[in-house]
Amino acid sequence: MNVALYADYIADLRILFAELDRHPERFQTFNIRLELVAAGGLIVYETKRRKGLTDSIYYGHSAETSSNHQISQSTAYSAIDRFFALGQFVALAGGIDNRAGGGSASAREVDAQYPHCAVNFSYRKKGQPVARSMLMVFIGFNDEADALQRLSTIDDPSALVAERPYRSLKSYEWK
Repeated sequence: MNVALYADYIADLRILFAELDRHPERFQTFNIRLELVAAGGLIVYETKRRKGLTDSIYYGHSAETSSNHQISQSTAYSAIDRFFALGQFVALAGGIDNRAGGGSASAREVDAQYPHCAVNFSYRKKGQPVARSMLMVFIGFNDEADALQRLSTIDDPSALVAERPYRSLKSYEWK
């Protein structure tokens, strides 16, 4: 099975996310939206800075409730950081469309059983000449063995990214 693994990519993203959360003053602009689905619950970390003004919202809901409620920045950050601390990751080909149910049954089956996070991350650090952005959906596993074992049971792996760097109309690695 030919599926790209993303542990190294997520490790770098985790460092960048921590820097933005702890030191937003180092960034000229940013537009971050992370949606984590795990154990039937949802956590959303959303923040953006344009023209020196920052706007942020952090919310979620548990598996038992369907209504969103506001949560603290530290709670949202901790949940996303725990996801980024997992041992291995794969990405959905096509990204957001597959996550919303447009993908194969295999992709939806992986989504339902394992935590996944839609990552829309755009930023420009102070002093950098250009902005960078990425839009991907990652599925997290405990470690590489867990990922490979689970992936070996998927009938149609075409819903997952097979080759890096990945670029499509709807999702892409850093550009």
